[in-house]
Amino acid sequence: MGGTGDDGDKLPVSNGKGTATAMEVVSSSSPAPAPSVLKSVLLSYAYVSVWITLSFSVIVYNKYILDPKMYNWPFPVSLTMIHMAFCASLAVVLVRVFRVVAVPASPPMTPSLYAASVVPIGALYALSLWFSNSAYIYLSVSFIQMLKALMPVAVYSLAVAFRTDSFRRASMLNMLGISAGVAVAAYGEARFDAFGVLLQLAAVAAEATRLVLIQILLTSKGMSLNPITSLYYIAPCCLVFLTVPWYFVELPRLRAAAGAVRPDVFVFGTNSLCAFALNLAVFLLVGKTSALTMNVAGVVKDWLLIAFSWTVIKDSVTPVNLVGYGIAFLGVAYYNHAKLQGLKAKEVERRAASMAAAKGGDAEAGARLLPEKDDGDDQKN
Repeated sequence: MGGTGDDGDKLPVSNGKGTATAMEVVSSSSPAPAPSVLKSVLLSYAYVSVWITLSFSVIVYNKYILDPKMYNWPFPVSLTMIHMAFCASLAVVLVRVFRVVAVPASPPMTPSLYAASVVPIGALYALSLWFSNSAYIYLSVSFIQMLKALMPVAVYSLAVAFRTDSFRRASMLNMLGISAGVAVAAYGEARFDAFGVLLQLAAVAAEATRLVLIQILLTSKGMSLNPITSLYYIAPCCLVFLTVPWYFVELPRLRAAAGAVRPDVFVFGTNSLCAFALNLAVFLLVGKTSALTMNVAGVVKDWLLIAFSWTVIKDSVTPVNLVGYGIAFLGVAYYNHAKLQGLKAKEVERRAASMAAAKGGDAEAGARLLPEKDDGDDQKN
C-alpha cells in the first residue's frame, strides 16, 4: 500500500523557472531523489510493514489459541477480556504515570460526553471483538479474510443511512460487485459453517457501525483520539460490556472445565502484547500516512493471510474461493482508487479556494490603495 498525500506521492518539484531546471542537469543520468523525499518514502513503507506484520501476527496467534485442533482454548470472550484488561492497564500507565500522551482537553472528556459518545462505541467494540474472535473457532483464516472484504460495503451503506455520506449510483454498484465476489467465495468454501459466517458478518456490522459512530459522536465534536487514549477510554468500557456474555456463556463452561483448562501465562501475555502493539502500529500508520493507506495495506495483508492459511495451516482454498475473492478484491481496489481520487479532488479544490481567497485579499488591498493615490494626485493638482 503506497502512501498518499504528502507521504507516498512526494516528487521533486520544479523551481518555477521552466528551462532553468533542465539547464541545471549536467549529467545524463537521472538525479537522485531529495533526501527528505527518500526518507519519507522509506518511513511510509516501514510503517506499512510494521502494521502488516503485527496485524498478521495477531490474527494467526488468535487462530492458534482458539482453534480446537491447535492450542484449544475455545473461549473467545475470555481471550478478548484478557486483551482489554492488558491494554487498559498499560494505557493507564502510559497516560497517568509516564504521561506519554495527554488526554484531550478540547473538548474535555466530561461524564456526559463519555456516556453519550464512548459508551456506545465501547459496546460496539466489545461485540465486534467477541464475534470476530468467535468466528475463528468455526471458519478458516482464509475464508474469514474473504468475508472481511465486505467491510467497505457495510461502512458505505451505514454512512449513507446515517447521512454522513451521499448516495452515488457508481459507489453502490461497486458495493454490489464486492458483495457478489464474497458470495461466490462463500459458495466455493470447502469448510462452510453457517453459524461461523453469521458470527463474522455480525462482527463486520458491529465494526462498521462503530467506525461510523466514531465520526458522528467524536470527530464531529472536534475530539481526536489516538490509539493510546482510545484504549484509555474505550478498553475499560469494552471490558465491562464483555463481562455480560462472559458471565452467562463462558463462566459455566470454565467452571466445568476447571481442571482441564490451564492457560499459559507466556502465550496469553505475548498475545496481549501483540494486540497492544498493533494499536500503536495503527496510530503510526494512520498518523504518518493516511487511513486510505491502511485500507490498501489491508488488501495486501489479506492476500498474505490467504497464502499462509493455504500453505502453512493447510486450510482448504478452492479455485471458486479464489475467483470469488478476486472479484471482491477488484471491487475493493476500485473503491480505494475512487477514495484516493476524491481526496485528490478535495485537495485541489482546497488549494484553489485558498488561492482565490489570497487573490481576493490582494485585490481588496489594491482597491483600498487606489483612492489614497487619487487623493494624493488631487492634492498635487
